[in-house]
Amino acid sequence: MAEVKGKNSMVETQKMKYSENGLWILKTGQQYRIGLSEKGQDDLGEVMFIEVPSQVTRIEKNETVIGLEGAKAVTELTSPFAGKVVSYHEALADEPEKLNSTDKESNWIVELTDVDEVAFNALSDKIN
Repeated sequence: MAEVKGKNSMVETQKMKYSENGLWILKTGQQYRIGLSEKGQDDLGEVMFIEVPSQVTRIEKNETVIGLEGAKAVTELTSPFAGKVVSYHEALADEPEKLNSTDKESNWIVELTDVDEVAFNALSDKIN
């Protein structure tokens, strides 16, 4: 686990997990950021087009987080758990190539709260 100095010099703990369908999930405090892992990038090839669900305020387990068209595949990535949508990475609409980056500040898709901690902890610690 990494410790990150947050606002007001409080220490926040971060924890990274991976889903079977090519997503990484970074938990910081009570926020969960989901992005495209190296495995997901490899499975899809270069991402060229995305479709983000609009007006979504909550995602249930196995619901579509994002639709992707890559060099190798066209697919919908689904959430490994349920949660309240805090924000989507809106820059992806104009720059889907950000999902080809290994930088987690660029290739994230959605941020959630109100996630079941047991469901998060059940995910893998390694890219699978």
